Amino acid sequence: MKNYSQIYTLFLMFVFCTSCKGQGKTDLPKDNTKSETKDVITSTVPNNITRNIIQDRKGNIWIAAFDGIFRYDGKSFSNITSKVSSARFFSLLEDRKGNFWFGSIGSGVYYYDGKSFRNYTTKEGLPDNSVTCIYEDKTGNIWFATGGGASRYDGKSFRNYRMNKGLPNNHNDNGVNSIIEDKTGKLWFGTGGNACVYNGKTFTILTHNGKPFTNVRSIIEDKKGNIWLGGKDGLWRYDGSTFNNLTENFVGHVYEDKKGKIWTSSETAQGWVLFSYDKKSLSNKNPPATAINPKEGKMIFGILEANDGSIWFGALNGVYRYDGSTITDFKGKQVKVNKFSNNVYSPIF
Repeated sequence: MKNYSQIYTLFLMFVFCTSCKGQGKTDLPKDNTKSETKDVITSTVPNNITRNIIQDRKGNIWIAAFDGIFRYDGKSFSNITSKVSSARFFSLLEDRKGNFWFGSIGSGVYYYDGKSFRNYTTKEGLPDNSVTCIYEDKTGNIWFATGGGASRYDGKSFRNYRMNKGLPNNHNDNGVNSIIEDKTGKLWFGTGGNACVYNGKTFTILTHNGKPFTNVRSIIEDKKGNIWLGGKDGLWRYDGSTFNNLTENFVGHVYEDKKGKIWTSSETAQGWVLFSYDKKSLSNKNPPATAINPKEGKMIFGILEANDGSIWFGALNGVYRYDGSTITDFKGKQVKVNKFSNNVYSPIF
């Protein structure tokens, strides 16, 4: 039986807070150095831990991996950061202006406008140099989930939100894993400690039956306004008044595709599995799920539905694409997969 908690220690997964408070702003220095670079087209694909994947407005696939930021144009991969940084990249975002943000483990965040890079670290105001999630809110502020709390960047300065210490075993409970803004404007923070909701003035610990949600790795809001939480305690759906637990399996990532299907990555007794919950059955208390065991993917991280309907996901050893019947690893190997009902897979917890 695998022990995900030991493995995730390598990725600097952080624990969160029991309460939160904003810190002062830090202005950026005007002489922050920019470095020029040219894209290097290469047949090399991500070979290391691949954490997150997005598709830009032009249709390119962007991949955050421990061996660089890769861009796939449908034909070949470019390692965009190979001549700029050897950082282990973890998160990425294309903002509303078409600029990119790349979060790393230990090297802060990199801003890329398509021509040059700019690196922001604790020297410029970040609370920590490990950035596991990047999110843009409705007003255009960029939020960073870091090992030292959340940080909001308004284009000029950072405003940091730190949490009080208080968890046992000397855990760092300032770490944030996931940030979203819901349709009402409230911000949700998935954390290694207690998950929080922020209404712009105060933070509230998220609880169910008096018990806080802890070690939440992924939060999304679906098209209907339901909030989904994935983490140590499995997969939860919140409809605004009631919490419903769909599985007790550990869930590392939650994603909604264009048709309203919910995808998750989970660890089971049979290994790491992609689960998909059909939109038509999501109103059920315990909806059935289709399970896909990539076998080759080992641990499964970020999930993306590309414009062509294929599902991309990251793993310990690179990036994979699933077209509904075949998984491609971009290293010359394709694997036919079988789909199973979720009752085939047993939880490991």
